[in-house]
Amino acid sequence: MKKILIALMVALTSFNALAETPEEKGLAIAQEADRRDTGWGDFQAQMSMLLKNRHGEESLRQMRVRSLEVEGDGDKSLIVFDEPRDVKGTALLTFSHKVKDDDQWLYLPALKRVKRIASRNKSGPFMGSEFAFEDLASQEVEKYTYKYIRDDVLDGKPVFINERYPVSKYSGYTRQLVWVDKAEYIPLKVEFYDRKNALLKTLTFKGYKQYLEQYWRAAEMFMENHQTGKSTLLTWKDYKFRTGLKDSDFTRNSLKRIR
Repeated sequence: MKKILIALMVALTSFNALAETPEEKGLAIAQEADRRDTGWGDFQAQMSMLLKNRHGEESLRQMRVRSLEVEGDGDKSLIVFDEPRDVKGTALLTFSHKVKDDDQWLYLPALKRVKRIASRNKSGPFMGSEFAFEDLASQEVEKYTYKYIRDDVLDGKPVFINERYPVSKYSGYTRQLVWVDKAEYIPLKVEFYDRKNALLKTLTFKGYKQYLEQYWRAAEMFMENHQTGKSTLLTWKDYKFRTGLKDSDFTRNSLKRIR
């Protein structure tokens, strides 16, 4: 009898696995990744941005980043430029949302003006980089629909390849392919396809490090634009978690007071 019960359980498990559609599995992968990266509270970090044009000419910028986890909605984030002098004090404030378009404001110190980024402009480049404004918002599960493509191996690591489709009509992408590490459920690579469904950019993540014994953050994020030959390398350091940031640290009025 025991052997029969075990056989039935195995059969049911196999049936359930077969019954799971690619869309259901894709969503389950995204939800598990989100679950593992919930509860960090807030963080601050230093970030450098290395821009390179198609001729190999480079320019470097230094920034500070703050982020606040918001229960029941997307995260809030603030990016402030410190160097070079011509962009010093420029700041981007982002309120990410789960089911509606993100709110974003850009402070331009030369004009002493806070400019709202319209939803229809979210696909535009951020400060001349290969990252669009929408790339800098938190990637909430509800912002996409999903489809599991296949299992694969990337740089010796077993991965899921998950396809996701932006819900927002203002997104600059028709779809994205995400290589998700099977062990830690973190992204290793993302391919972005433009509105004509042509490959536009590839984002690769390197140098992951674990914080608070749970949360993984990449030391490098490299975005390559295949259509222009340009690239942007973001390098992160000095992560500090649970520093006591509050909602009042992420307001439009606070943009003008940043130093």
